[in-house]
Amino acid sequence: MLLFQGCKVTYSFTGAKIGNAKTFQVNNFVNNAAIVEPRIAREFTLELQDILLNQTSLSIVTNNGDLVYEGEIVQYYVAPITATSTSTAAQNRLTIAVNVRFFDTLEPDKDFEERFSFYFDYSGSAQLIGSQLDDALEVIFERITQDIFNKSLANW
Repeated sequence: MLLFQGCKVTYSFTGAKIGNAKTFQVNNFVNNAAIVEPRIAREFTLELQDILLNQTSLSIVTNNGDLVYEGEIVQYYVAPITATSTSTAAQNRLTIAVNVRFFDTLEPDKDFEERFSFYFDYSGSAQLIGSQLDDALEVIFERITQDIFNKSLANW
């Protein structure tokens, strides 16, 4: 029992290595994409906060966090991926990319800046509004935030 008390690396139930960190902050992500969907920057910021709250024992703070996440949405792009015989899109793909800067104030060698992206395919006859857009953002943000979590805290 005494052997384990001397260990300084802290793990969460998800396998995250948080070290001696107690707090994190997620600065507001801004939307610098050529096509601006007004709500996605705020939604992405909240999704990243949620995954960190749900998968670690860290507390969220608005400044001076032990772990700091910041960045910008750099791509919001819709493109056809398959066509019909009448040269219309049978399927479209929404791709979102986010540039993330991560700072570990306690262990600066873990800092990184990286671009994360993911996509959502939908019918060419559908419009990317309402519940269709909600579904797309849910899938994309879930994947991107999990990738950020893995890169910053799971050492993947």
